[in-house]
Amino acid sequence: MAHEYKLNELDGLLAEYDYPVSRDAVATECEDVTLQLADGEANLGETVRGSDADTFASADELRSEVMSLLPRRSVGEPFQSEGEG
Repeated sequence: MAHEYKLNELDGLLAEYDYPVSRDAVATECEDVTLQLADGEANLGETVRGSDADTFASADELRSEVMSLLPRRSVGEPFQSEGEG
């Protein structure tokens, strides 16, 4: 069954893993997870599979890696701050 998450729900999803966790384990378990981005969507399993890291020591490390692999415009307009307004 496919699952869809907004990008701001990523932290909760990644917190469910026991760390350290391997890239392959996360990629396999997330094959059916779609992240809704500001500019489209991305398959989380494919995104993680694109990482050069073999393992992730923490949810923060995995999150940082996922964010670095997503297209730059996926989180909104460049230089846009969520804290303004």
